[in-house]
Amino acid sequence: MTYKETTDYLYSMLPAYHRIGKAAYKGDLNNTLELDTYLDHPHCRFRTLHVAGTNGKGSVSHMLASILQEAGYRTGLYTSPHLRDFRERIRLNGMMISEEEVVSFVKKHDQAIKKIAPSFFELTVALAFDYFARMEVQIAVIEVGMGGRLDSTNIITPELSVITNIGHDHMEFLGGTLAAVAGEKAGIIKDGVPVVIGETQPETSEVFKSRAALLNAPVSFADREFICNLGEMNNETGVRSYTLQDLFTHKTMSGTTPLGGFAQKKNIQTVAAAVNILSVPFGLTRDHFINGVAKVITNTGLMGRWQVLSHSPLIVCDTGHNREGLEYVVRQIGSTPKKQLHMVIGFVNDKDLSLVLPIMPHDAVYYFTRASVPRALDEKILKAEAEKYGLFGNSYPAVPDALKAAKDGAGADDMIFIGGSTFVVAEVV
Repeated sequence: MTYKETTDYLYSMLPAYHRIGKAAYKGDLNNTLELDTYLDHPHCRFRTLHVAGTNGKGSVSHMLASILQEAGYRTGLYTSPHLRDFRERIRLNGMMISEEEVVSFVKKHDQAIKKIAPSFFELTVALAFDYFARMEVQIAVIEVGMGGRLDSTNIITPELSVITNIGHDHMEFLGGTLAAVAGEKAGIIKDGVPVVIGETQPETSEVFKSRAALLNAPVSFADREFICNLGEMNNETGVRSYTLQDLFTHKTMSGTTPLGGFAQKKNIQTVAAAVNILSVPFGLTRDHFINGVAKVITNTGLMGRWQVLSHSPLIVCDTGHNREGLEYVVRQIGSTPKKQLHMVIGFVNDKDLSLVLPIMPHDAVYYFTRASVPRALDEKILKAEAEKYGLFGNSYPAVPDALKAAKDGAGADDMIFIGGSTFVVAEVV
């Protein structure tokens, strides 16, 4: 089998949540545990950090991996979903797993795959853990897919657990309130393992404190330990300066980040709190932190976080896709100098549009579109729903068509934003 044939096989044979949504969701760890036993428990052969949360967990995972790489560790990184290539999910020192490794794994374990019949995500986690073990990584940063308690990654016992925040996403699976969602994400907290919570939220803080106390897990809240202030972003380079203050020692440090989004303020605070705990056991220093944050894109290949694609007109994309994530995006769009705003947007078909459409800018020309995945919302339905909220424009059956129309209609001093869904962004980066 070729690499394309292998990935086509995985998509066709195994239910993939990122493509078909709810039908692929598994509410237990049975398949994961069976795969893990079959592969002889590869996750026990390397150390891990575990990162959950509604927003920011991808950025936090990549920054932590970059910092560990700067400290000289042979570092694995598992994230999801991917944007352009399946192999983005599994990295070793920033390099994607090879096509040959993916093909070899599926070919070697084909009979077990057919027998166990895992979901796409379950198999991907097994592939990542097996690869990291065979490549003898020293530590791997593992991003939770959805929730925490029943996520396939939750068979690990990490050195540190991180929960960035709680927001309105996947609530049909995780619970109807923020406290219920927090309870699911708190499922990654392990006995005696320190946990960092990125944001102090009144609806969720006690959930984390109670779970941590039950398991004798030291808990800290990043925004009570560090304050990050973002400077102005250079729109030419996409780099933003920041200062970070330790609220206990009152020491400050300054650095730059290529992740220009407003949300990086909280993400950097979260990473700082994590590194504070890891500094002694892993020998992490101030320079490792500053360099790791500054080099996160070159070290790990992170894409789609307020990513500037071109200038004249300014074209920016961002993977923010739930209410909390899009609130940051919309605020940043509002602060960006421009003559006219053009919004190329699409969503998945299970998105609660009543949460996201009301916060969208009203002074924009809209290009409603759909990504080329089965889970994408029909662009005509999106257009009709958006009009109810005073958002007007035309619909386009494909992202390239929508982007071309936006470029044709934009002047040199205008801004084009592309987003609403990770899958829309995946077609332009």
